[in-house]
Amino acid sequence: MRSSSNGGAMSGRAPGTFGGVKSSPPPVDKEVDYANYFCTYSFLYHQKDMLSDRVRMDAYYNSIFENKHHFAGKTVLDVGTGSGILAIWSAQAGARKVYAVEATTMADHARALVKANGLEDIVEVIQGSVEDISLPEKVDVIISEWMGYFLLRESMFDSVISARDRWLKPTGVMYPSHARMWLAPIKSTLSERKKNDLDGAMADWDNFSDEIKSYYGVDMSVLTKPFAQEQEKHYIQTAVWNDLNPLQVIGTPTLVKEMDCLTATVSEIEEVRSNVTSVINGHTTLCGFGGWFDVQFRGRKEDPAQQDIELTTAPSERHCTHWGQQVFIMSNPINVEEGDNLNLGLVMSRSKENHRLMEVELSCEIKEASGNPKEAFKKMYFIE
Repeated sequence: MRSSSNGGAMSGRAPGTFGGVKSSPPPVDKEVDYANYFCTYSFLYHQKDMLSDRVRMDAYYNSIFENKHHFAGKTVLDVGTGSGILAIWSAQAGARKVYAVEATTMADHARALVKANGLEDIVEVIQGSVEDISLPEKVDVIISEWMGYFLLRESMFDSVISARDRWLKPTGVMYPSHARMWLAPIKSTLSERKKNDLDGAMADWDNFSDEIKSYYGVDMSVLTKPFAQEQEKHYIQTAVWNDLNPLQVIGTPTLVKEMDCLTATVSEIEEVRSNVTSVINGHTTLCGFGGWFDVQFRGRKEDPAQQDIELTTAPSERHCTHWGQQVFIMSNPINVEEGDNLNLGLVMSRSKENHRLMEVELSCEIKEASGNPKEAFKKMYFIE
């Protein structure tokens, strides 16, 4: 249900930085942004995938129906309504009026669903960018399922912030109200599999290059290095979606970002910087890092939830989500011991080519429990 903006507000953001070099993001072309991002959400099969996520659905359902005091008789704005499920629940919880904004033609399906459930007098589906539409009144609640992989992929929270700043009453509440990002060291067979895939791709290139020279007389060796860089980005540097088992987490999870959705700004999420420490919990192999998020539905200090609800995408044996975890693998795993300290540095910013994708720089300094340095490295990853 993450399709509320056409990116029209993106061109006015403050300059982003990566690796210490500042650069102004180029203006976002609305048609390109629609083709790259929004069009996916206009298909029912994609909506079905999200609606089938029980962890996601239960968290939103419980947050609404166990906190009806936030909805009864109130006005609600649903940013990126998709099929309209959150808008329908808000109305069923007693909302006086619900404005359900959807950027894609999924708005037609949402209207049909609202009508089929007898709520057309309460829920008004508006097709368009939330940055561009106008409402006849301020709202008491803004609800949205805006989270992407590792929380910030897709950059949809920009649209929620825009809606909040324009339409939320001073006493209004955000659903969800808070969000956190987590990072932890892991062990995984993905590291070996991806390294084997990379070696296979390079072996195939060597055979290909030899055949081109043998049959057609053209030496391709000058392209071997750029091909290797291209394949390493694909197999090693691109974060992998995975359903981690909790037993794969080999050190203390670390909190790398925490935010209050009522006060967060675009500038603080354009680039996330964090320096944290994780302690290894046994003799094992460090194969990479897993990243996930959680969000909370707590209302606001002046108007708290009667029942706090949390949606987590942390590794779980039973409660997996469609978000899974983002795994940043290492091509050369490192043996670690219980008590080893990992001093981790994370810099996450938006891709220069596509502001909805992320670039992640991870640095790690490993020290033994005694304090003696063991190993250090820095790697670049991409969340695509």
